[in-house]
Amino acid sequence: MEELQDASIHHMTAKVISAIKNTKCYEPIYKELQKLVCNPSVDTNDMRNTLEDAIKGAGLETEIRNVIYNLVRSRISKNELNEKSLPTSKQSSKTAVSDPLGYLKRAGVLWDRRVRKSLNAMCAELKVPLHGQPRISSDREDFVAKWNELSNYNMDLANYRPVYAPKDLLEVLLSLKGPAKTTTENTDQIPQWEFSHIALPVKNLFELRSHYADLLRSDNYSAMDTTTQCQRILEGRHAPMCQQFLKKGCTPAPYRGALWASVLDSKLHDYDINYWQKLRNSVWTTDHIVDKLVFKDIQLTASNDDQYFVFEDVLYQVLLCFSRDTDIGNCVEYETFPVKGKTYEGPPSGVVPFHGICMFAAPFCYLYDSPVNLYYTFRAFYVRYCHRLTTINTHPQGIVSLCLLFEKLLQTYEPQLWSHFRELQIQPLRVVFKWLMRAFSGHLPPDQLLVLWDLILGFDSLEILPLFAIIILSFRKESIMQVASLDSIEAILADLSSIKVLPLVQLALSRD
Repeated sequence: MEELQDASIHHMTAKVISAIKNTKCYEPIYKELQKLVCNPSVDTNDMRNTLEDAIKGAGLETEIRNVIYNLVRSRISKNELNEKSLPTSKQSSKTAVSDPLGYLKRAGVLWDRRVRKSLNAMCAELKVPLHGQPRISSDREDFVAKWNELSNYNMDLANYRPVYAPKDLLEVLLSLKGPAKTTTENTDQIPQWEFSHIALPVKNLFELRSHYADLLRSDNYSAMDTTTQCQRILEGRHAPMCQQFLKKGCTPAPYRGALWASVLDSKLHDYDINYWQKLRNSVWTTDHIVDKLVFKDIQLTASNDDQYFVFEDVLYQVLLCFSRDTDIGNCVEYETFPVKGKTYEGPPSGVVPFHGICMFAAPFCYLYDSPVNLYYTFRAFYVRYCHRLTTINTHPQGIVSLCLLFEKLLQTYEPQLWSHFRELQIQPLRVVFKWLMRAFSGHLPPDQLLVLWDLILGFDSLEILPLFAIIILSFRKESIMQVASLDSIEAILADLSSIKVLPLVQLALSRD
């Protein structure tokens, strides 16, 4: 038994070492270690102990621990999952038939193909190349000169439109049909829009209460105590401690940016700044169709939002560089499934801009003065969470699972509301989907949205989104029960300015 355990540890250690070598931080850490080995305090007769002391003294131990923590939390677990789940070419067709979630994976592949096809069709319609073209000299000079005030850059966007919007993804989700089942029930009595046929595992309220148990603890800290504790944690630079602190839901605003950067491993290094400059230069020199889509989206959303319009210029910078970042496509998980038909190329980042994409970046403007700091933390947040909200996938925290969780919680804990929606033949998801897909960005006031996102990072889970959506419906249940149309229900839920995240989430978790 011990031999098996040792072999397992050795296997994981080998995976961690291999993964570290593939990170950008490997080379600077390795060079720093080489310097420490040459330090006079390191005794060749007691290399292990003296080198360990030198590593701790230089603060390098914490940095290495944080690297391992983030790798184990994300990339390694993803790679292991892929190794187990990817079939060989001989097995692929057989697996596709036998996989009970095959129809979902297929839908994910088809959705991605449909989005890319729409982008390609737009390029053909407007006679512009998908991969961009060099900017003419005068345009390049104008773009560079106005880089810090791109809201003054003139661009004709009359013929450009968002590739898709949340409602387009919702319609596809509502049309999903699982494997055919033999049943004696009268199908006329079963609403075709329920997600109950989707066999994805989701938590019940008891399991959610267990996962979010820290939120139900009655720890009473003063603002000064919280600030002092936060400062000590940041001085220690331990990512797990920063993540644990975010679970409190009472992060002091001046320290939120540093905590998020630590948890998401997005603190700046020299190679990050160099890469940002490379992305920026690509924007300056190449005219790409996604540039127009980014400008169009920001003008349709953030520029018209009282809370975010002042950040218009920095959002242009961040989203334009994001569209050129090829590292994103290497980090994001996409569904794989054998589907016949033509494939279509996408933008360099692999992410096709959609209506509202800039609202994932907008809240970060409240955390960072520098667009470079903002960019890397936003990118890490998008890769870890947001992309799952905009693709059809089988991930436990993907948009399909969150929709299913929302429906089950509504059926179980608000049966009156569920019956009311059913009688009106209104899909409850139509009311809340825009909240879920945007993680409430643009719907909650920024101070409350940042608290909600604190909890997403602290508990490393998007499951709080449907839970929060449920408690908002419960909070306004009396008004909803008195109306009989979708427009009226949406009007009741339109203004969330009075909503306080932490007490409502705690209330939701403490329900019987």
